[in-house]
Amino acid sequence: MNYKHFKLRTDEHQITWVGIDVADESVNTMGTPVLHELNTLLDEFEKQAPKSVVFYSEKKSGFIAGANVNEFVEIGKTNDLNEAEALVKRGYDVYERLANVKYPTLALINGYALGGGLELALACRYRVAVDMPGTRLGLPEVMLGILPGWGGVKRLPQLMGAPAALDFLLSGKTADAKKAKKLGMVDEAVPPRIMWNAAIGVLKAMPPVRKLSFVQNLMTNGFLRGYVASQARKQVAKRARPEHYPSPYAIIDLWQKYNGDVHQPKPEESCSVRSLISHPTAMNLIRVFGLREQLKAQAKGIDFAAKHVHVIGAGVMGGDIAAWCAMRGINVTLQDLDASRIAPAIKRAADMYKKRLRDERKVRDAMDRLQPDPTGSGATRADVIIEAIVENLSVKQKVFAELEAKAKPDAVLATNTSSIPLEQIATALKDPSRLVGIHFFNPVAQMMLVEVISGKQTSLEMSRRATAFVDQIDKLPLACKSAPGFWVNRILAPYLGEAMKCLDEGIAPETIDEAALAFGMPVGPIELADVVGLDVCRAVGETVAPGATEPQKLRAKLDAKTLGKKTGQGFYVWTNGKAQKASAGAVPAGLSERLINPMLKEANKALAEGVVENADLADAGAIFGCGFAPFTGGPIRYGQNKTTA
Repeated sequence: MNYKHFKLRTDEHQITWVGIDVADESVNTMGTPVLHELNTLLDEFEKQAPKSVVFYSEKKSGFIAGANVNEFVEIGKTNDLNEAEALVKRGYDVYERLANVKYPTLALINGYALGGGLELALACRYRVAVDMPGTRLGLPEVMLGILPGWGGVKRLPQLMGAPAALDFLLSGKTADAKKAKKLGMVDEAVPPRIMWNAAIGVLKAMPPVRKLSFVQNLMTNGFLRGYVASQARKQVAKRARPEHYPSPYAIIDLWQKYNGDVHQPKPEESCSVRSLISHPTAMNLIRVFGLREQLKAQAKGIDFAAKHVHVIGAGVMGGDIAAWCAMRGINVTLQDLDASRIAPAIKRAADMYKKRLRDERKVRDAMDRLQPDPTGSGATRADVIIEAIVENLSVKQKVFAELEAKAKPDAVLATNTSSIPLEQIATALKDPSRLVGIHFFNPVAQMMLVEVISGKQTSLEMSRRATAFVDQIDKLPLACKSAPGFWVNRILAPYLGEAMKCLDEGIAPETIDEAALAFGMPVGPIELADVVGLDVCRAVGETVAPGATEPQKLRAKLDAKTLGKKTGQGFYVWTNGKAQKASAGAVPAGLSERLINPMLKEANKALAEGVVENADLADAGAIFGCGFAPFTGGPIRYGQNKTTA
């Protein structure tokens, strides 16, 4: 029989190889047509059982990226809960059928196996992961406000033990091939050159299926199951409120009560598919996933890749930009007045590489790509030059006038200014069309959004190259018009300003932060101001709202040179990178709304002015740039829902 999404062959060992190659798509996803075809394939195998079966990907992009999220997006538009429930249960039944076949099955995981992709692998008897950079295994459904509905909640704990499995299920984290092997998620982790022979070897050897240790079995299947579930709930409660993010609590309940079987919960139970899908969080988070894809799509089709980046300014921001670019495989030169100013940035880079790369060879290679450059000679050969110095217009103009004279004619000249309109900086250039804004956020390693700012003078080609560069270093580009504060700082400033007014009124910083956390923000405005830097907050405020009265307590901190996290003290004392906070106490009624409403108002105003192109990009910028509560769908969507509620 001919299949549209699968390619079958049987080798000399009588192993049937099933290549997954979803038609007309660059990545494999398990949409409804693919599930139907898999079910038909199992029908055929039931009539004439193969000796053994290997599932692998025919695509270079990876094994299986998961379910087809677009199907859930379409369901969200129609609010068809029956179809949502049917889709999840259909996948569960097909995978359950695969898990119960008599012949041995093996998933050869070459590249990522996420969500429904990993669940297919878990339904096989054996799993071999290929140890290559792109291989990542995980169940990220919790990040979409839903749960792994195709058997992952049942099967992952049986492989890894409940505590380790719940850690993955409730966080959406992923593991590479070696870690997956160590945890028991896969049977083998092998290099690409022997992946085919490794699969054949496992099926020939037919090793016994991995069993849990005595203690793991007690926690997963025995009398300690309830204790594990209660501990998991306590951990989740520290980072997610059930009214905002119900899915992690639903995952725990589905595992504890029903062993992951999506058919068993009653529709009104919080762990039922119907209950989760009908909750506004699920559709909003699925929309946020789509927004992320929209941001990434902005770089599609642009033929530009930087081989060399030159960064001017080795402070926290400039040094971390340089370190990130080097980690992403680009040669980088980092310039400042002398080597002593560059040294702290090199040390921070080494610490980041050790933490993130966890491989001595990869750390060494990244460090080799990051070169101190006190003389600035690297600017003459760079494809992208990023200025990240003090927020002072005249100083920036002087730097760019000198850069233009020595940079390659086609090099991207970029400023990391957080607030100064590009038109003012560009007056220093003979060809002002070359200047573009590439605005990173602090901390660089954690903040995925980067604003790509186009001034009135910026050429389309420079904007396109800047967008491609941001995508090249695995960040999310947001196209913005040059305007005071751009998008993120424009809408953030009134939020932080209202928080400063509250401080001056005598409300404790901990209470203000708690009010924001209660709304769903990932960090409170006072702590955020400390992280950004109180001097930066002042500069942005002066640009966005010139002439506004400066908050008294902010001025006192600035006068005392206690600028926040970078000086060890701001509104909080910072120890080992953490703010030391007292108890928040009771949050006054209406404080959350008081903090958020100025941001909503400014977001609508900036959108109307065309700072970003549309409401989708506006919400994406707010969520990925300033952490606006993702479960709300963003400030524009949240405001619309408030109006219609």
